[in-house]
Amino acid sequence: MELVDHSDRGRASRVRGRRHSRVLSRYAGRPIRLIWRYIARRKTAHAIVLASVVAAVGFALASQYGIRNLIDALPQGRAHPQTVAYAFAVLVGLIFADNVMWRVAGWVSSRAFVRVTGDIRQDMFDYLMGHAPTFFADKQPGVLSSRVSATANAVYVIENTVAWTALPPTLTVIGAIVMVATVSLPMSIALVAISALLTACLFWLARKGTSRHEAFASQAASVDGELVDVIGNMGLVRAFSAVPAELRRFGGHLEAEAVARRRSLLYLEKLRLVHAFATALLSAALLGWTIWLWTQGRATTGDVVLVGSLGFAILHGSRDVAVAFVDLTQHVARLAEASQTLLTPHAMPEAPKAIPLIVREATVDFDNVSFAYPGRRRVLSDLTLHIEAGERVGLVGPSGAGKSTVLALLQRFYDPANGCVRISDQDISYVTLQSLQAAISVVPQDVTLFHRSLLDNIRYGCPDATEADVKRACEDASCMDFIAALPDGLNTIAGDRGTKLSGGQRQRIAIARAILKDSPILLLDEATSALDTASEIVIQAALERLMKNRTVIAIAHRLSTLQSFDRIIVMNRGRVVQEGTPAKLAMVPGIYRDTLARHNRRTPAPTMN
Repeated sequence: MELVDHSDRGRASRVRGRRHSRVLSRYAGRPIRLIWRYIARRKTAHAIVLASVVAAVGFALASQYGIRNLIDALPQGRAHPQTVAYAFAVLVGLIFADNVMWRVAGWVSSRAFVRVTGDIRQDMFDYLMGHAPTFFADKQPGVLSSRVSATANAVYVIENTVAWTALPPTLTVIGAIVMVATVSLPMSIALVAISALLTACLFWLARKGTSRHEAFASQAASVDGELVDVIGNMGLVRAFSAVPAELRRFGGHLEAEAVARRRSLLYLEKLRLVHAFATALLSAALLGWTIWLWTQGRATTGDVVLVGSLGFAILHGSRDVAVAFVDLTQHVARLAEASQTLLTPHAMPEAPKAIPLIVREATVDFDNVSFAYPGRRRVLSDLTLHIEAGERVGLVGPSGAGKSTVLALLQRFYDPANGCVRISDQDISYVTLQSLQAAISVVPQDVTLFHRSLLDNIRYGCPDATEADVKRACEDASCMDFIAALPDGLNTIAGDRGTKLSGGQRQRIAIARAILKDSPILLLDEATSALDTASEIVIQAALERLMKNRTVIAIAHRLSTLQSFDRIIVMNRGRVVQEGTPAKLAMVPGIYRDTLARHNRRTPAPTMN
């Protein structure tokens, strides 16, 4: 059997994927740069939104001039009605243009911002899928899924907050200060100085509160993780009458989140209070100054109205800027925390010049392989093992002997500390992960199914398979009988992790899935250990059909399942201590013969996982 990838498109895609992963990891904990990356993908749409908002604010400020001109034209309006009509027409035109620009900005942003959200969620998911198994072992699935959503949602909220809450009042304040200069330049200069001082003060205070916002983001993600963890293990919770205990535990997490949220929100309120007090004093001083100029004959009645309205615009605008700014601080902190978690550099990236695995003869070799899980003792010690193409090999040994580690290293879930693992004389550390995964089929002890139809689950490793192909695989796996008895047949939903099916049914679905994938190497990890005798007989027959013409490596607790194998390898403490045919080992003193004797006496045997 030969697996060769000659696709130039596939190679180009893998190169782009590796480059994409390296680039994304640079944005961990850098939320502003991350946001800008996705804005830059849709520059034209964002430029239109920006230009429309600027134009809308400009027309809104210009309408203040229109009001002033209308007020100043009224005293002579009866003598010169055309002056009043002209001022009125200009004001109406400015108001109309203001509203049109807002609608243009809203229409374009409703598409662009949503697409940015989709882009970042897709990229975060793509990057997450590239992490090594150790990454997922250390984190709750709920925490990771919530962070993918939190990253996308934070970017969406930040874009909307900037476009509709922060940018318009900022432009309004700047424009208002410029317009005040037409009445009094010293007044405008004073406004600039005070506004700059107030902004700097708020920025400094907001940065001091970042730790509070990040703590809240972390607690919120922890609550999501607890929810998924408990719901996913609800059967265990009920089996041990642990509902009250889980409610108390979850209540503790909620309380911790509430405390973190209160600290975050109260700090934001303090910032708003400081800003509100400062802007109220500023507006009162501004209006008083203008009235004093009016008493001196240096400002018209229209100027007083203009500056009064501009003062309120500055008051409300700067208040809105402060509110938006402190809100943005919270969302940016949450984005930074989520991206820091998700964009951790990949522990086992694909080699820069990885090539597709070419399997002509499905041989497997472990050359002086040593391995230890992080923080634990060595599991494999200088393991050397050769398996011929088409050979059926069983791994036997006590718990902790390293059997499951052999299968994990062969699938490159981990890299060995020393030595190398080869398939068809190619070091798997230097081949593409996709081609390696395509060469191996696995039937595990604990079969996991998606909450999808049985049809989708069976052709998961071969998405292009026809329904006829799936049915043939089901016949070979001896599962067509129970599938036909289901109300929706192959369209029946398997349930979360396949809970709607029995253990034996899930095992047969896994076998059908492996048959359809048609890989040259087959790994069986305790595929029949949890089954009753009747189910084991049916599944054993299906496995015989599956193993035909394949290189097979099987871990089995029930030695009866290995009697037809070509070779048994007995492992202990990470080393091969015995090997040979089942008949030969049954005659030689050692672990295999002792275990076989216990099985024959039908006495409980030690767990060999």
